[in-house]
Amino acid sequence: MNDNQPYGNPFGQDELGREVLGGNVDTSASPFPFLEMGTSFVIGLAIGFFMKKFFKLLLLVLGFGLVILFVMESQGISTVDEQSLDAGVSTGIDSFKGLASMLQERLSNMTITSGAGAVAGFFVGLKFG
Repeated sequence: MNDNQPYGNPFGQDELGREVLGGNVDTSASPFPFLEMGTSFVIGLAIGFFMKKFFKLLLLVLGFGLVILFVMESQGISTVDEQSLDAGVSTGIDSFKGLASMLQERLSNMTITSGAGAVAGFFVGLKFG
């Protein structure tokens, strides 16, 4: 420990605060590393995140509705027509497939580099969503 440095700064006074003032900034320790990516990556990330959250919410609402419907049927309040239930679920699945294919077509129409970034961002958004 140096007598001129009462707190034991190993770098000396001229090095003190250099990382704060812009000398040695470590960008790899950023809390949001995705923001340093390209615009297409961030767009793909947002779409992937939205798709996963939307699908989870859709399944939650659908599951809750089916449970309520089945409870009402067991209590004799209503009856469930199996064919109309199957048709409704099939229609919902087809709508979701249409939305997914529309997004896939939109992302594939981007240029090669931005399209690759968008697809990578989409899968990262699905992972973290």
